[in-house]
Amino acid sequence: ILAAANPAYGRYNIKRSIEDNVQLPAALLSRFDLLWLLADKSDREMDLRLAKHITYVHQHNINPPQQHTPMDMKLMRRYIALCQSKNPVIPAELSNFIVGSYCELRKEARLEENKYSTTFTSARTLLAILRLSTALARLRIVDQVEKEDVNEAMRLMEMSKDSLKQQQAPTNRGKKDVDVIYDLIRSIAEGSKTLKIQDIRDRATSKGFKPDQVEKCLDDYEELSVWQLNQARTKLTFIS
Repeated sequence: ILAAANPAYGRYNIKRSIEDNVQLPAALLSRFDLLWLLADKSDREMDLRLAKHITYVHQHNINPPQQHTPMDMKLMRRYIALCQSKNPVIPAELSNFIVGSYCELRKEARLEENKYSTTFTSARTLLAILRLSTALARLRIVDQVEKEDVNEAMRLMEMSKDSLKQQQAPTNRGKKDVDVIYDLIRSIAEGSKTLKIQDIRDRATSKGFKPDQVEKCLDDYEELSVWQLNQARTKLTFIS
C-alpha cells in the first residue's frame, strides 16, 4: 500500500510529532514499513523548473518535451509481472545477521541522542526489514535474499527516520562525516579492542554512508594512531 497525507495545518511543523501533523493515530502509522517526509523547501533551481513546467502545461495543455526516451510500458508490465512471480527465501545463514541488526536498532533507539525520534522501533520493524529485503530480491528477479538486500532495507529505514527528524535533534550538526562514522565505530565496539572491517562497512552502509566515506574515516583515524588496520584490511584494532 502506497499512501500520501498532507499536513493538517497546511505546513509541516517539525516541532510536532508526525501523528499531530497528519492527524492519524500512531497505531495506524506503525503499520507502514517506511514513512517519508517530502518537505517543500525553498530551492531556486527546483522552483524554477517547477514554475516553467506549470507555465508550459497551462499554455499548451500538454506536458513539455521530455529529455529522455520513456520506457515502453509493455516491457515495464512484463518486468513487474516477472518480479511478482518470484518468492525469494531468506537463507538460514542470514537469520543471525538480521536478528543482530534488529537488536542494534533497538539499542540505538534507547540512546539519549534519539530521544527526539518520532518513530518507535518494535517487532514490526523486524517484519519491515524482512518484507523490504524480500522485495529488493524480487526486483533483482532472484530466488534468495542476500546480505546486500538486508543492508539496503536497513538503509532505507534509516533514511526514512532521518527525513522525519529534520532539525529536531541537532546532535551531529556541524560534525564531519568521518567523525560521525568514528562515533558509529566506537558504538559498535562497545569496549572491544578489535572489530571486523566488514561489520563496520555493513553498519555504516545501513546508516546511509558511502563506501569511500567509510574508507576515508578508517584511513584518517589510522593516521592519528587511534587504531590499526591489518594488511588485508579485514580487522581493526584500537590502540587507545
